[in-house]
Amino acid sequence: MTRTDAPDRPRIAALIVAAGRGTRAGGGLPKQWRPVAGRSVAQWTLDAFDRHPSVDLIALVVGEDTPADLIPSTHATGLRVVTGGATRAASVMAGLMAVDGAADLVLIHDVARPGVPAPVIDAVIAALATHQGAAPALPVTDALWRGEGLVEGTVPRDGLWRAQTPQGFHLPAILAAHRAFAGEPADDVEVARAHGMDVAIVPGHEDNLKITAPGDFARAEQILERRGMDIRTGNGFDVHRFGPGDHVMLCGVAVPHARGLQGHSDADVGLHTLTDAIYGALAEGDIGTHFPPSDPQWKGAESHIFLTHAVEMAAARGFTITHADLTLICERPKIGPHAGAMRARLAELLRIEIGRVSVKATTTEQLGFTGREEGIAAMATVTLVKA
Repeated sequence: MTRTDAPDRPRIAALIVAAGRGTRAGGGLPKQWRPVAGRSVAQWTLDAFDRHPSVDLIALVVGEDTPADLIPSTHATGLRVVTGGATRAASVMAGLMAVDGAADLVLIHDVARPGVPAPVIDAVIAALATHQGAAPALPVTDALWRGEGLVEGTVPRDGLWRAQTPQGFHLPAILAAHRAFAGEPADDVEVARAHGMDVAIVPGHEDNLKITAPGDFARAEQILERRGMDIRTGNGFDVHRFGPGDHVMLCGVAVPHARGLQGHSDADVGLHTLTDAIYGALAEGDIGTHFPPSDPQWKGAESHIFLTHAVEMAAARGFTITHADLTLICERPKIGPHAGAMRARLAELLRIEIGRVSVKATTTEQLGFTGREEGIAAMATVTLVKA
């Protein structure tokens, strides 16, 4: 499928090499099928190219004995699963032949680099407009020594680079280069250069780590968790005026007071504010959107119904509420004696630990409508996280 409507745009295939055994990484399964940050390494890698707007199709080269249930899925880009060979070069050749005729450019990428950032892919594609090949790399910054056990010499690091993938090429040229190459190359750049192709160096990225040893999984998990996390913050604000009554409902707790709060429901300004904060984090409007005050069924309703609806909506979309901070603004009633009970009730309704719930109070120094004790205002902030 084509990801853009530009008629003269080159078709781009990503070739993901995943046929290796990956034994150095330990863990039983080949490293590409092992989980990291909630998905397999291979799924993370495919996702990086699947969501890239310039990639039209993906060829995943796997071993002949790879179980079908381990093979990742894609959503936006066509996927071709190809059986690889005994060597990396043979697997690359199988992948190139599978996309020959279906693409103009090919991005050859090691499956064990699940953290490849989109700007790295962008840079490789951009360089192919003026070069036959392009590959990302990082300059060598550490001192280089030669020796075995003892330092026998120093190697100048000027002009030395740490090679990464994807290594991009014009497809017909790299296919011809592989067909002509004898032996097992270090990478596809070596094959291209042996065939006389020019290969541009573009900026790599430290996140583009290649998982090789067991310890690399922990570093990859840190990179991928940061990238895969969706963090939302929502704010809420609400006001209710005083009216007749002998108590106010605040955060689900009945607080004795000479007057009550007026509203279509039980007028719990604390719960209303937190509910709106959650809806805001989800970009889902406010309480009035979901529980219109014009609807008589919500007359006098207990406000925990609204908060529970917002909490369940967040959970249905994969979010966890990680923190809630509520400030009640009033002269009276005094909130301090009831703050513990309020936090406990909110923790129950939000389905989180009480240590993640804050209830504070402040006055307006007898200024404004709260200072005149005409009503209570509240503001809240909540944090939602989806990994």
